[in-house]
Amino acid sequence: MRVPGRRRSIVFFTTLGVCLVVLTVVLNVGWILLNWRQVALLVFGIIFFIAIIAGLVLNTTFLVREIRRNEQQDSFLNAVTHELKTPLASIRLYLETLQTREVDADKRREFYDVMMADSDRLLHTVEQVLRAGQISHRGRPRNASPIDLAEMVRSCLDLARIRYHLPADAFRFAESFNGEERAVVTGDEEELRAVVLNLIDNAVKYSGEEVRVTVEVATLDAKHVAVRIIDQGVGIASGELKRVFKRFYRVPGQTMQRVKGTGLGLFIVHSIVKKHGGRVFAESAGEGRGSTFTIQLPGARKQ
Repeated sequence: MRVPGRRRSIVFFTTLGVCLVVLTVVLNVGWILLNWRQVALLVFGIIFFIAIIAGLVLNTTFLVREIRRNEQQDSFLNAVTHELKTPLASIRLYLETLQTREVDADKRREFYDVMMADSDRLLHTVEQVLRAGQISHRGRPRNASPIDLAEMVRSCLDLARIRYHLPADAFRFAESFNGEERAVVTGDEEELRAVVLNLIDNAVKYSGEEVRVTVEVATLDAKHVAVRIIDQGVGIASGELKRVFKRFYRVPGQTMQRVKGTGLGLFIVHSIVKKHGGRVFAESAGEGRGSTFTIQLPGARKQ
């Protein structure tokens, strides 16, 4: 119920700003025509006119931005509430069933597997929120060490395959090295692992029923390495490619909104990569045509 109200607020403030600008233009033009001989007052009037216009534009822009930011925060709170409440309710239901009924061994193991999966989902949500809060503390990675990207990506793919119960051919892994140099970076392994896992999770979630994800690790040149995550999923509209890395932002549309999330994953990815001196960007041929996320990082310095 709040979203339409906020949209009306945006329309109201935008219309108010336009009306005030038009009124100011009319009054100042009339004043200038009546007092064109008074050069000093004319200059003062022009400066005052520009200041008023700039103030109105900035005020309207600020109000609209704040309304949209509040809307995104409300969406985030709703998403987090859902991501926390759903697995907790599921775990409680299975525990009550085990407590009140006699369940055979096979069924009990099935219940345990479901509860473990719900616990992992709950832990993942909590970690995302905590990591997003820690991102604000800028600086170099604390636990920096040499990392073989290929080995780390392989372990992330194995974990994702188990987590989502995917067949072996769901993921394709490829390496491309410049000569004999492997893709090695210096950084916080836990943070970079979170980056890769976030992108792989997104690729799986937005792939639809058939998951086909390709992950490439390459050395671009003597100083830079890259990781590319390519999926054949729902794709991203060209106007959304840069916005997806903003905090709380989720791409609009029924297909995208069906996948539950907090809107923090890609923000965390962007922040960690930037913290490590690299960059991340998204590419897509359009909706329904898959997407590619590329991480570029500085390679480890040779000793």
